Amino acid sequence: MKAYRLGDCGYDVGLLQQCLMGCGYQLEPTSVYDDATAATIKTVQAKVGLVIDGIAGPETLAAIANGRRDPKQLRDADIEMAAERLAVPIACVRAVNEVESTGSGFLIDGRPKILFERHIFWQRLDSRGIHPAPIAATNPNICSQMRGGYRGGAAEYERLADAALVDARAAYESASWGAFQVMGYHWKRLGYSGIGEFVARMERSEADQFDAFVRFVAADASLLAALKRGNWAAFAKGYNGSNYTRNLYDARLTLAYRRYAGQ
Repeated sequence: MKAYRLGDCGYDVGLLQQCLMGCGYQLEPTSVYDDATAATIKTVQAKVGLVIDGIAGPETLAAIANGRRDPKQLRDADIEMAAERLAVPIACVRAVNEVESTGSGFLIDGRPKILFERHIFWQRLDSRGIHPAPIAATNPNICSQMRGGYRGGAAEYERLADAALVDARAAYESASWGAFQVMGYHWKRLGYSGIGEFVARMERSEADQFDAFVRFVAADASLLAALKRGNWAAFAKGYNGSNYTRNLYDARLTLAYRRYAGQ
């Protein structure tokens, strides 16, 4: 589902404005996502306890329809606590949450979003003394030295299940989890008791998924330093890898930070 934000226009934006008006908010049905619409969305988000960013994403749209926040969804209070925990400006955390998250951390069926990485599965099997080449020869979709094989959405769980038949621990360690797509193999470095606890937390709520992201940043001194300095190129490279410019992560983080900081 699309997220609507400042500057968007069209029939769908007009429907959103009409819906907000039907809920008692004072708006003009301009079909343009203007400042008034963004301000109204922030009011809705504050009322139900969602992250206050003025963006009408799937969770905000669901809250408008249902009149409440799903308990699994991230709260604005979680953003505030993360900023305090990392000792960084809250505008930095808001920017990172907007750009680095995948929106909702859950699929429609309630399971956490995942992406199974076959090249990581190769590595995890090898580290556990299981020769990966025979697996790759018979099922390259789940085991390969090359990235790829993605199916997306719920179909990623099919790949995960196939991999779990080979080695469950290596399989779950080879998927990235939740809104922030933290890889399972980081569980020990991030302070979880095992991959089982990590997955259980990812299944519980977006707050737990966000906590994994905060742990990931806190455990990397260079990444945390980049966040504190607002060095978005360094942060994007540390979190997204050397190809971060391909998706303009640094530019998007810079713009989001400036907006939240009121610059």
